[in-house]
Amino acid sequence: MFLTLWATPRSTSTAFEWMMRQRGDFACHHEPWNELYYYGEDRVSDRDAHVEAKPGHNYAATWQELSDGGRTGHVFVKDFVYSVEHTLTDEMLAEITHTFLIRDPKRVVQGLAKHWPDCSWDEVGFESLHRLFHRVADRDGTPPPVMHSADLLDDPAGTARGYCDAVGIPFIAEALEWEAGDRSEVSWYGEGTGPWHDNLRESTGIQKPKTTYPPLEENPRLFELYERAVPLYEDMLAHAFSPIS
Repeated sequence: MFLTLWATPRSTSTAFEWMMRQRGDFACHHEPWNELYYYGEDRVSDRDAHVEAKPGHNYAATWQELSDGGRTGHVFVKDFVYSVEHTLTDEMLAEITHTFLIRDPKRVVQGLAKHWPDCSWDEVGFESLHRLFHRVADRDGTPPPVMHSADLLDDPAGTARGYCDAVGIPFIAEALEWEAGDRSEVSWYGEGTGPWHDNLRESTGIQKPKTTYPPLEENPRLFELYERAVPLYEDMLAHAFSPIS
């Protein structure tokens, strides 16, 4: 099984990925395509152009590794569509069980801009996420599962159970708890551990963040990114599944 959670940045997706790691029945990959987007031999972004790519670290080799893993076992990937959409053929999409995670775009833009004040529209992630959602839905004749971050934070067990039910895997309650500590498994080689996962390192389960941000209205450029994302978010929100108590 090749299971992918497509998300936007800052959407509680890494906490969900950490829960999937605790299960023990999936080989989990943290943003393999996003790492390529910034640090691969065939990188798309020049945000960190000074970081030298590892030999052989490219889209073709990474796809082969993930595809092979999905054919012989259970693979879980959490990533952002904008990182890989330019390479995804219909044949590649057919190998993947697609699931989606959305969050209030205000929180997405605020959280992303805290680390990358110059974040782009592509990096906010909603346009490519929305486009792939409908590409999969049109192909299959039914919308793929959509999970809402607010549900995950309000009811982690019920939302995880709903996700498992939607993709046909067993729900494992014990995976919702873990010990605080190192999270190097969810860091890219180019960025080190960085500040992205401070809350996750301190956590012992999926919990509501306590971070506060300045109002978006104080930054016209960021507020415009938020406004552009709202209709895409609302369209996908209409397809979100409900937690199972």
